[in-house]
Amino acid sequence: MSKEKFPMTPAIRLLRENNSAFTGHLYPYEEHGGTAHSAQCLGVDEHSVIKTLIMEDERKQPLIVLMHGDRKVSTRELARRRGVKTVTPCDPAVANKHTGYLVGGTSPFGTRKAMPVYLEASILDLPRIYINGGKRGFLVGLAPTEVQRLLQPTLVQVAIEE
Repeated sequence: MSKEKFPMTPAIRLLRENNSAFTGHLYPYEEHGGTAHSAQCLGVDEHSVIKTLIMEDERKQPLIVLMHGDRKVSTRELARRRGVKTVTPCDPAVANKHTGYLVGGTSPFGTRKAMPVYLEASILDLPRIYINGGKRGFLVGLAPTEVQRLLQPTLVQVAIEE
């Protein structure tokens, strides 16, 4: 674990409480820069930067989807997988309320509300991933197996190329 100073977020607290091996990576946040910007700042492949997306079904039940930075989610396939009619992205204000994080700084760890987590299965094939640490401009690097251990996500194959 890095000795560098970085934000103490609910995500970092959860990682530390669970003895997770991770590194903190600060970068200059850019509005609408997305994973392409963070990958470029960190000098890593965008495919290994994982987006934390807050979505909801037609009953307004929230869920988390973890997806490669260079891929989109097939909401139709995800809805089929969940056995619901539709899955759509949450409005940013609603996502903030569910997670306790600002959109652009949403971590799947330490969310305000417990939500089901769906992980694109191919993420587990990567040796190391970079995922939001709970603040805009802050990613944590860790093994994808840590995400699996801590969040116990449902594995899905819902990625489509951007």
